[in-house]
Amino acid sequence: MKSFKSLGVMLMAGQLLGTQPASEQLFTKLKNHLSGLSKELSKKPITHLDQAKKIAEAISKLHQPGKELPIVVVCTGNSRRSMMGAAMGNASAALFELGELRFYSGGTAPSAFNSRTIASLKEAGFEVEPTGKQATKGSKGEENPIYWVKWGKGQQFQMEEYSKQYGDPQNPQKDFIALMVCDEASKNCPVVKGAKYRFAIPFEDPKAFDGTAQEKAMYSAKRDDLGRFMLKTLELVKDFEGNQPNSMNH
Repeated sequence: MKSFKSLGVMLMAGQLLGTQPASEQLFTKLKNHLSGLSKELSKKPITHLDQAKKIAEAISKLHQPGKELPIVVVCTGNSRRSMMGAAMGNASAALFELGELRFYSGGTAPSAFNSRTIASLKEAGFEVEPTGKQATKGSKGEENPIYWVKWGKGQQFQMEEYSKQYGDPQNPQKDFIALMVCDEASKNCPVVKGAKYRFAIPFEDPKAFDGTAQEKAMYSAKRDDLGRFMLKTLELVKDFEGNQPNSMNH
């Protein structure tokens, strides 16, 4: 199982050795999906736009060239919204050529990477493949398989994913930004140990539609809500940094 440190080294090595811009190494289907969501940013209301601006400002303050900036997306079970948010965040960072940004996921009462979440990510163009390994069982005794989530060509565009506590050794332990994507996790973690910044951005849980005719559509909708949020946030990061004439990042 790869640690936070080794993942960071892998990411930086990929940036140094890569011959193509990150956006060109995204899987074609996924890049097209993200481009479609980007075109909607000016037409559809963005959930938590005020928070997106604050998060973008925090990212621009911490962003340093060549140094990984970790962002942990947190929800209770780490099975749906936090998984979607981390995946869409990583793909959006590649699209915007913000290679130092790395999104992780975690929970407060981990369960397992939900199969409906996996299906929704595959639908958007991610590759999600089982590693054949198992992580610690979920809080209710669930089997907790480990998967590769891939968003582009190359090792820097993949990570191992499974349901875990936000403080799991695979995740960053300090100087990260925490994004709380559900009310329960936000309430249970008023302080996130090791976080430089913490933001509450609750999204509705698609779990309410499990087993219904609306299930697939609602998971897709929530994935895209989170995707538009990540894209808008990183668009604002580029704006913030572009308006800083003495910024080291440009």
